[in-house]
Amino acid sequence: MVLNWLYDTIQKEKVDALIVAGDVFDIGNPPSYARTIYYRFLTKLQGSCCRHIIIIGGNHDSPSMLNAPKELLEILNVHIIGAATGDINDEIISLKDGKGQLEAIIAAVPFLRDRDIRQSVTGETGLERIAKVQEGIVRHFKEAGEAVKEYAKQQIPIIATGHLFAKGALSGDKQDNIYIGDIENIEGDNFPKVFDYVALGHIHRPQLVGEQNHVRYSGSIIPLSFSEIQDSKQVLLLHFDKKKLETIQEVKIPRFRELVKFKGTLESVKGKLKRFDEKRKGELMPWVDIEIEMEEYQPNLDGIIREFAKDFWMEILKIRTRREHAALESLANEISLDDLSPEDVFVKKCESAGEMVATEKEALLLTFRELCDWMSTE
Repeated sequence: MVLNWLYDTIQKEKVDALIVAGDVFDIGNPPSYARTIYYRFLTKLQGSCCRHIIIIGGNHDSPSMLNAPKELLEILNVHIIGAATGDINDEIISLKDGKGQLEAIIAAVPFLRDRDIRQSVTGETGLERIAKVQEGIVRHFKEAGEAVKEYAKQQIPIIATGHLFAKGALSGDKQDNIYIGDIENIEGDNFPKVFDYVALGHIHRPQLVGEQNHVRYSGSIIPLSFSEIQDSKQVLLLHFDKKKLETIQEVKIPRFRELVKFKGTLESVKGKLKRFDEKRKGELMPWVDIEIEMEEYQPNLDGIIREFAKDFWMEILKIRTRREHAALESLANEISLDDLSPEDVFVKKCESAGEMVATEKEALLLTFRELCDWMSTE
């Protein structure tokens, strides 16, 4: 539904180009139905006013999966940069109007994987590796800036993309830095001045970077966790007069599916579920997260709640308990694997092996992420 809204907005606003700053999918091997939705949307845009589509790979995307139809999609003016290329010029995209005249330049920088921006050196410390990651990110954007500098005097916009965690950005749940620590985060003023606008992806909440109006996260188009219930989702419409960025219009996205959290005792939550069901609204069934506060262990709590709500207009995705009694503290801290990412499991496994200094933990986690990146591209 949100893609239908996006298509209608593109038509209504007469948008010339669409930029997607990474994380087209949330996993590297998306199911066939997700790929079908993606390709249908790209196909639908061919009959619209949108002449150009630029898509970069994010940290959750598989570069090989995104790049597979790259040459075919380029015929349709859909430009895919799934991963960093060997030549920075391959990331520079020239957009032309119907008469073949150059109308914009895009430095389409995707998510930069560790191996794209640094070489591993035997014996280097965790902090040295982190510093090299930071240097590599800044260097890559500097090279992109140099590659587009020849267009700086032309009266056309020069736009860069990126998929990273910029310093000072506010993230939501489960959005730790995709690299390590703090020192590797690129700052807003590290982006070359030649860029008239920098479109960033990865952070789900829309925001400026370093109070710079032309360096922004547009945010995700849908909530991706219950921590984003209160977030306002949006797309950004950039209005250029030749090279000058005249306005940035924030267009709010309607909430097509409600995400709701209920918290309290079992009886109070039952009452909240019943009252919520009586307000039935929306075309899509709401998703519900429940936390039950209790002093004593309640067997088959999950079954009790689901049986109570079986006829309600809602889908209960998660049921958790929070117990006050100290004797039950260990039970309260039980965590389901469904609530953990592979990285969470790895961190907990490291912690179970004994105490380690922060730099050791960061070095191990960086190596783990390198391995995951390598596996996702194979």
